Amino acid sequence: MDIQVGDIVKLKKQHPCGNSEWEVLRIGIDFRLKCLGCGHLIMLPRKQVEKNIRQINGQKASQIHP
Repeated sequence: MDIQVGDIVKLKKQHPCGNSEWEVLRIGIDFRLKCLGCGHLIMLPRKQVEKNIRQINGQKASQIHP
């Protein structure tokens, strides 16, 4: 998996707020993810995140510099 900090990933399961897209804030043995719907922060083991990824959308538009 080629996931970078700042990427937007879509996971298989939805967050209780109804959103399934997350921003990657930290990569390591654990991933720190931020829900794009409500802003909730979670940490999940790398193995669990990589198993549950449906799509990697790349960086947020606000973070891309010309």
